[in-house]
Amino acid sequence: MKSPRYTPLVASLPSTVPFVGPETQERAQGAKFAARLGANENVFGPSPKATKAMAEVDIWAYGDPENYDLKQALAVHHDVAPENIVVGEGIDGLLGYLVRMLVEHDTPVVTSKGAYPTFNFHVAGFGGALKTVPFKGDFEDPDALIAKARAVDASLIYIANPDNPMGTWHGAEIMQKMIDNVPNGAVLCLDEAYVEFAPVGTAPALDVSTPNIIRMRTFSKAYGMAGARVGYAIAEASLIDAFNKVRNHFGMNRAAQAGALAALGDQNYLAQTLKNVTAAKARIGDIVRWNGFEPLPSATNFVTIDCKRDGDYARALVSALIARGIFVRMPFVAPQDRCIRVSAGREVDLDLFEAALPQAIKAIS
Repeated sequence: MKSPRYTPLVASLPSTVPFVGPETQERAQGAKFAARLGANENVFGPSPKATKAMAEVDIWAYGDPENYDLKQALAVHHDVAPENIVVGEGIDGLLGYLVRMLVEHDTPVVTSKGAYPTFNFHVAGFGGALKTVPFKGDFEDPDALIAKARAVDASLIYIANPDNPMGTWHGAEIMQKMIDNVPNGAVLCLDEAYVEFAPVGTAPALDVSTPNIIRMRTFSKAYGMAGARVGYAIAEASLIDAFNKVRNHFGMNRAAQAGALAALGDQNYLAQTLKNVTAAKARIGDIVRWNGFEPLPSATNFVTIDCKRDGDYARALVSALIARGIFVRMPFVAPQDRCIRVSAGREVDLDLFEAALPQAIKAIS
């Protein structure tokens, strides 16, 4: 036999991806989307200073494997030591490393049913046993996650705050209670990809004194650099050092490193982006209310929209919008799948969405 000797785990897994990308859908339909409002990308883009820094990089050279300059700047920004920060290929890449460090065959891992599916993809890829709890209303349930982790002796717990796909959030007091109650032997991964968009008082104070809490942040969302793939995690130094045992030390390219450093230094541009997103979310809310739907409160750069029907209706609406050149997505799991999800866009994007939505509703009625 000349076929590869796959491990039993790999041989047992389906060939799949957590998300079908918009490019895949464009190829299938033979046309570009007119408005790309489904991937929670920041269409307002990065700081011009970041763009300039990336353009000036000698891309023929490998990136700094220590991410030294970026780590130093992030340490100052968050008032922690550089030893408390690891930089990686987006939060997705860091999640993969974290799971690799903590999960092997049948290791219990706890998350919410319907939460960010890329995390589940990594857990499956390393043979973990995923244990889920339902959302409570349209919110992840910190108390239920902690209780499940105790019941199954989980090694890893995952929660996003603010949440993807619902855009809801818990305040710092609730999240601090969750942090304080993490069972012995478990690590809590708190995904804060959208935290820059959230109200003041959403994120609990950073505490890098214990090795069982890791906070993940990104330059993909508020900083507008999704294509550059720059994420980072903040944790106690021994947990951060463990990443050096498994991470791709040359995974970060020089342009991404330079762009993130410049973006971090341009907080005025970030503030303008946050204003743009707030205005876009308000307009999305108006548009969907005019069409009989209800926007959920959002602490992210997207609005989750209650279609007030079931998942079949929401799926049909997503398909009808896609057929009209408007890329949107929706939650996967009931009852949250009664909703669709629309990212904050520019005026031109939202003009197209406003025109297409009543047409899509009529087409499926």
